[in-house]
Amino acid sequence: NVSAVSEFVFVGLSDAPEICLLLFVLFLLIYLATMAGNIILLIAISTDSHLHSPMYFFLGNLSLLDLLCPTITVPKMLGALLLEHKEISFSGCLFQHFSLIAVVGTEIFLLAVMAYDRYVAVCHPLRYPSIVSAKLCAQLALGTWATGLLNSLLHTSLVFTLSFCGANKIQQYYCDIPPMLALSCSSTHSRELVILVVAGVLGSSACVVTVVSYICILLEILGRKSPGIWHKAFSTCGSHLAVVCLFYGTTICTYVRPSFTYSPHWDRVVSMLYGMLTPLLNPIIYSLRNKEVKCALKRVISQV
Repeated sequence: NVSAVSEFVFVGLSDAPEICLLLFVLFLLIYLATMAGNIILLIAISTDSHLHSPMYFFLGNLSLLDLLCPTITVPKMLGALLLEHKEISFSGCLFQHFSLIAVVGTEIFLLAVMAYDRYVAVCHPLRYPSIVSAKLCAQLALGTWATGLLNSLLHTSLVFTLSFCGANKIQQYYCDIPPMLALSCSSTHSRELVILVVAGVLGSSACVVTVVSYICILLEILGRKSPGIWHKAFSTCGSHLAVVCLFYGTTICTYVRPSFTYSPHWDRVVSMLYGMLTPLLNPIIYSLRNKEVKCALKRVISQV
């Protein structure tokens, strides 16, 4: 006599009702700052001819992903904090889950593509325009988005074809893989294994591309004896390396591990790092470390 779950209830932030208003204001400000920073960066990249290069083309894709990632989760969380409307339908949860995993997966692959772009720029500067052509940029960008969507389709089908017939309270502020697996009333071991293998293979492949690219960059720098090479390489790769460390660290802590290690409170903190703070920090990191971006942003702001 157990009925199937038709909706879920977010309880990730309701365990501290006395500070709900404070959290609402804090997260709203972070969300608005994230939107403003990434929109301005997108406008600067699209309108400034100095930024019409492969590096900034990929950075524009990253800013678009950083716009989508918090937009998928934060508005619903803000509504839960202010209006106490914590319910979400089964189909709504499925769509949110699919969208979020697609964006996160695409960003992982995009960061690997950006690492390869930096490798070519540092190690083969004279051949850079011919290697990283406009056609290759379009193919790489399309490939990252397609891989992210297919990866999300697989993960979502594995999670949402499970049976949900008991508790419907999600210990999180959005529909994510670990809390959904914890709610299922059917066996999840085989699906967890598939999810771990797929996430491990795809994630480690992207990570290997990134690590190998930076090892080659390091070896190239050590092989050259020209003055100022370290400063030039750091200004070229430092921003991307900082973003990679922040994003990879938080996503690996969230997804590449078995469900018995799931901790609602810890996962909530980690998910906020890559779901809210990383999209906020990305445009700041790139604008602070890049003179061309700073000049373009100044022109955009002065025009506005």
